[in-house]
Formats: sequence, structure tokens, C-alpha cells
Amino acid sequence: MTVTESKAPATAYVGTGLPTCQELLDHYPAKFTWQELKAFVNSGDLGMLKRDKMLQLRYNDWSEEIKKKWGTIENYLLKYRLRWGQPDRLSVLKPYKGNINEIPILDDPDSLPTPAVDYFRVDTPPHLISVIVNDWPYSGTSVPPEVEHSVVWTRQPIFHPAIILPSISERIEAHGLWDFTGLTSPPPSPSSLPASLPALAEWGVPSDYTVSRVRGTPEVEELVKRAGTGVHDFVRSKWPEDEWETAWFVNPPRLQSVRGLAHIHVFAKRKSGEERRDAILH
Repeated sequence: MTVTESKAPATAYVGTGLPTCQELLDHYPAKFTWQELKAFVNSGDLGMLKRDKMLQLRYNDWSEEIKKKWGTIENYLLKYRLRWGQPDRLSVLKPYKGNINEIPILDDPDSLPTPAVDYFRVDTPPHLISVIVNDWPYSGTSVPPEVEHSVVWTRQPIFHPAIILPSISERIEAHGLWDFTGLTSPPPSPSSLPASLPALAEWGVPSDYTVSRVRGTPEVEELVKRAGTGVHDFVRSKWPEDEWETAWFVNPPRLQSVRGLAHIHVFAKRKSGEERRDAILH
């Protein structure tokens, strides 16, 4: 199945620094379909989500230069890339198109009141949130170009003892959190994963790969779902379900590239006119 028309994929470095939309389309074509992406997320093995190999090498070089200038990637994000409570005006890719509650730019955002709840949820104040396009999307353009890959950064923790109870802490540590919003049909079952594995052949994932995640008891699964409620409600508020379908996830700590700053990955696909009409009718 052809995902998108493009020039020959890169077999060596193509350019340096942040990739542009045209570079992604020309040299790092999408390798996952929207259906495959949902299958990978719903499998619970978030390590399956990969970045184009050549783009990964380009990212590695870029990150080394960033560390020379800023010390750490976290410093770069906090002191330059993220604009708390403001639209993403620094991206060289497509801007985030969901809802945003913009607040005035403040000289000292830390002077704003601290929220009563000390973990991330739907009513976390905008000055503690930055929604940006992923400058280095998975699988080049991630999936077909109509799918956006945004990252929600927050100065509040997502994994917090108040919601990550001891009975599920090991499960969260191993697999993180994920869910879907606004889907027009149920997400692919983990049992359907073998059909999507060929898309991962480039990364050495064998066709007989099996996911190690074991589903917990109904009580454990309910606690896990409850732990993700704040993220789920936030995604629904920013990508309204009558307009978007999304797959969101929070990587487990072992897969997080910036562990000192909580963040949520959101893949969002705008619904067609027919899908929006069906959503209104139902």
C-alpha cells in the first residue's frame, strides 16, 4: 500500500538541523498508515513507534549541537522552544490546529498562582502547558501527511502517586498510558498486530514478534484507565471529537527522551466532512 507520493527515501544524511515539511515529504516518507499507527499504540508496546533511521541520525547530530549550546535538551525546551500558554510560533512544520486558550505573555510566568492539584489534568492552567508540533516526528512524517504529531508539554507531573497507585505502578513503569478519542470505529485489537509488523521490518522487528504486555485484572485495568483520565479529557478538549480522531500516549519512563519534563504525544487526524456529519447524527 502506498502511503504518499515522494522522492527516493534518504540513504544518507539530507540536510542538517530541524527538517522542513518538504524535506520530510521528499526524503523521509511515511512508513506507517493511520491504521497501523493505532495498532501499535493499542498493542501497549510503545517502543514500536519509530523514527526514520536516517532522520534519527540527523536528530542525533542536532541534539549534540543543542547540548553544546544549552547544556541539555531540557534546558533548550524550557528556555527557548516551549512557550507556556501560547501558540507554537517556532515550528518549521505544520502548526497545531486544535483549540488553545491563549494567555498574555508574562515576564515571569512562575509568579502565577500554583494550582490546587499538583498533577496534570484537564483544568491545568495554560501557563503550565505548551502544545507544539513534534519537530522530529516518528517515521519521518509519522503517518500520512494529514495526520499531525503534536506534543503536549506540562510543568505538572503526569505520573503522580495520587493517581498511580501501588497496584498499577509496575504496569505504568513498563508500558505507560495510552488511549484514543473520537474514533469512527474501534481501534485495532492487539491480536491484529501481526498484520502491521511488516511496517517495522526496517528496524529489525521480526514478523513473528509478540508483545510481552499481559492484560491485568478488570480492577487493575480500571485503575489504569482512571490514571489516564486527566490526559484523556485534556486531549478531548483540545481536539474536539466531532472534528478529530486521535491516538495519544505517555511513554513509560524507560522510553522518555526528556525525563525531567512531562509530555504527551498526540497523533491527530481531522475527520472528513462525511465523518463529521455521521458524528452529529449519532
